[in-house]
Amino acid sequence: MGYQQGLSGLAGASSHLDVIGNNIANANTVGFKQGRANFADMYANSVATSVNTQIGIGTRLASVQQNFGQGTIDSTKSSLDVAINGNGFFQMSSNGVTTYSRDGTFHRDKNGAIVDAHGRNLMGYAAGAGGAIDIAQTVPLQAPTANIAPRATNRITGQFNLNAQDKVPTKTPFNATDNTTYNYNASIQVYDTLGGSQPVTMYFAKSAAGTWQAYAGVRGQTPTHLGTVTFDASGRISATTSAATGRPTPSLGQFAFSIPNTTGGANPQNLALDLGGTTQYGGKDGVTHLAQDGFASGTLTTFSIGADGKLTGNYSNGQSAVLGLIALANFNNPNGLVNIGGNQYAETAASGVPQISAPGSTNHGTLQGSALENSNVNLTNELVNLITAQRNYQANAQTIKTQQAVDQTLLNLR
Repeated sequence: MGYQQGLSGLAGASSHLDVIGNNIANANTVGFKQGRANFADMYANSVATSVNTQIGIGTRLASVQQNFGQGTIDSTKSSLDVAINGNGFFQMSSNGVTTYSRDGTFHRDKNGAIVDAHGRNLMGYAAGAGGAIDIAQTVPLQAPTANIAPRATNRITGQFNLNAQDKVPTKTPFNATDNTTYNYNASIQVYDTLGGSQPVTMYFAKSAAGTWQAYAGVRGQTPTHLGTVTFDASGRISATTSAATGRPTPSLGQFAFSIPNTTGGANPQNLALDLGGTTQYGGKDGVTHLAQDGFASGTLTTFSIGADGKLTGNYSNGQSAVLGLIALANFNNPNGLVNIGGNQYAETAASGVPQISAPGSTNHGTLQGSALENSNVNLTNELVNLITAQRNYQANAQTIKTQQAVDQTLLNLR
């Protein structure tokens, strides 16, 4: 026995303690992956003989391997926190340098870019008009703070039940200010090109059994006579006739009319009213469904991140818009990545080139918004490993002491 075995053992045990200590230190680091020290034995070069008489000369640190197993995921209250569930890394970029991370702690900087704590940009796919995703290349994701523009109402969809037992009003002609000239009315807010709103009211006056006259208009204006709605014996719409032409409407249950604009938007405002699904049953007059397709302008209030990686902005007017899609990178050999600190990894020849794709695609995990992935370090196991490494260090120190005692014995020979 020589000193080399004991010294290499001390160096190996010290490296093992360093790896364990680093694991323990990062037990609360978001996205941290546990390291494991791998060792290899060492032998001096010798000429091969029929009988193996080689004596090892110690050990060396062969590698520090990352355990890329899934960490537990905890929910947070930050809408831009995001955890990866499964394979993959976030692609980050700073000053032209691309890195990869499992740390999903993001925020929006003063320019609206989504960045990590060190200012690195989160990369993904940009969203075009209507939320269409451009997957041609990844770009720094932005969360613009601009208001969402208003959209003028083009269509009102109304489904009503008109009571089959209602009587024909005895007072004529129809007058919106006199509720004895009609049987039922309902209102809905509509929006113009500038986001201004005003209520449109629809009126229904029974004119004969199974036949109703429909009107629509805004406050202060005489409502437009839309036409006649006829129901069959089952209470369903069987015909709609335009009051303007006296002929059947192009589509069953649908009328067209216009209203004056009082807020400075495009004037007049042309609207379509779809009464499809309206019934005449022996129940109360009432609304089954009433909606329109316009909205006012809105300010950005919150974000949400879907399992598919879509970053959605939610606005004060109840609307939402897809702002982009977070991309994930995966590698054939994640253990070939080099850890460069700051919760970042860099690509190497050993890792292979990154496979960039949307979350949920082949070999890519999904995302969980408002959540973070914890370190996958098991503290109980690490404390056991710590005791083992300490004993190993002490044992190797003892081999050196033993060698010293042997040497002293030799020196004492006379």
